[in-house]
Amino acid sequence: MKDLTPPRDTLDPIEIASRDEIAALQLERMKWSLRHACDNVPHYKASFDAAGVHPDDLKDLSDLAKFPFTVKSDLRDNYPFGMFAVPRDQVARIHASSGTTGQPTVVGYTARDLDTWAQVVARSLRASGLRPGDLLHNAYGYGLFTGGLGIQLGADKLGLTTVPISGGMTQRQVRLIEDFGAKGITVTPSYALSILDEYAAQGRDPRLSPLQVGIFGAEPWTNAMRRQIEEAFDMHAVDIYGLSEVMGPGVANECVETKDGLHIWEDHFYPEVIDPETGAVLPEGALGELVFTSLTKEAFPIVRYRTRDLTRLLPGTARSMRRMEKVTGRSDDMIILRGVNVFPTQIEEQLMTVTALAPHFQLELTRVGHRDEMRVKVEHLPATAGEAEAAGRELSSRIKQVVGVTVVVEVSAPGGVARSQGKAVRILDNRPKD
Repeated sequence: MKDLTPPRDTLDPIEIASRDEIAALQLERMKWSLRHACDNVPHYKASFDAAGVHPDDLKDLSDLAKFPFTVKSDLRDNYPFGMFAVPRDQVARIHASSGTTGQPTVVGYTARDLDTWAQVVARSLRASGLRPGDLLHNAYGYGLFTGGLGIQLGADKLGLTTVPISGGMTQRQVRLIEDFGAKGITVTPSYALSILDEYAAQGRDPRLSPLQVGIFGAEPWTNAMRRQIEEAFDMHAVDIYGLSEVMGPGVANECVETKDGLHIWEDHFYPEVIDPETGAVLPEGALGELVFTSLTKEAFPIVRYRTRDLTRLLPGTARSMRRMEKVTGRSDDMIILRGVNVFPTQIEEQLMTVTALAPHFQLELTRVGHRDEMRVKVEHLPATAGEAEAAGRELSSRIKQVVGVTVVVEVSAPGGVARSQGKAVRILDNRPKD
């Protein structure tokens, strides 16, 4: 893999500023953001009043802990525009969740917000190893989902040549990567595996592809999957993080030279990690739920938003800004199986150790009598059909030993596990609703 470390003189000065400089800027911007939210969003005025706090109570960054959390139901309860802090005619763009499991969550951006978003995504793409003039194959979905258009904003800002292919039509994805000579690809890790399958189907060697870096986000993925993707394509694989409620992609990103966690762009987003049960702020290095407060957003300020993502905050390395560890899972994706907490990433880690199995998987939850059961659906590689039964037993044993639960492993032929063209659907919960 080529050295893609960006030259130091191309970084934004705040990326390598002192911690004192970063903290001073954060405090100044946080005071503005809390006041802006309180003065212009009735929900925040009411929640601050109920908690007995006022924006003027923020004297130090640690005082943020006095303010109430914002959760997804607050956004749904204020559908569609109740959380906007500017008049609707000043909103330049609206994004929204699918709303398949309830009321959609709606977010808005002023023209200045869009420019801020472009800046942090451009910073993320540069940290990943891309340079002005490079060709980016953007396979994130375009539309109400923030992924595709968010990446497009940053790519334009950085001066990349972007192929806005979105998801799907995997045969064409491979052809255009090869024909156009893409240096970078932005895509979910699960769909990257589908693209890898298509390389094999077309008889192409992915290690000979023009790709030098893949920027993967929108779902948790493990370092084991990183190693597999890097080996398969002979390219760097870095992590990007974001969520619509905070901004979209580009809230944090790994630096290609270290790949040791995602640097949070702290001049725009203030992170905390809390105990998911008590809400108490945890010290640096402790595992807990990630919480964000926006520092510069105009249309849709967010105060102490509970992301449900589980991670740790760590000191900066390649940049002065703090890092977040790769997300290990979501508190609302955690499966409690016969008293044991299980995350899909734990299953993925064990799957990656069984060489006869492909990296595609789904978890099906059922109930037999009063007992919950988990079936791990996987598939063998094209050349390992004769090893399928033994490989299934090996995976079941590893899950029992490492994760601590007994599961049924179902090994199918290649293509037997449903493929993703966006975010992977890892859990099929077919238990009866009590």
